[in-house]
Amino acid sequence: MGAQDEGSRRPPPPGPAPGQSAATAGTAPPPITPAQFLSWKQRKDAEEAAEKAEAAQKRAADIASGAVQMNGRELFQHEPWVFDNNIY
Repeated sequence: MGAQDEGSRRPPPPGPAPGQSAATAGTAPPPITPAQFLSWKQRKDAEEAAEKAEAAQKRAADIASGAVQMNGRELFQHEPWVFDNNIY
């Protein structure tokens, strides 16, 4: 229980990283082809565009209902008469 026990201990053998199984620990995934990458990229871009369109549609609905405050650009697009200096 003293210095003798500490000197006789060995570190555990290296195993798979956390979250990996023993079968995939030492092997790298196969490289992807350019066609696979382009397919993934197009799918990812389409998902991102759909999310942005949905967020823009929700924001427009919230503005129309008065739930959120408009920024300057949105105010200019929806009520341009506010910026008409001919009134003065």
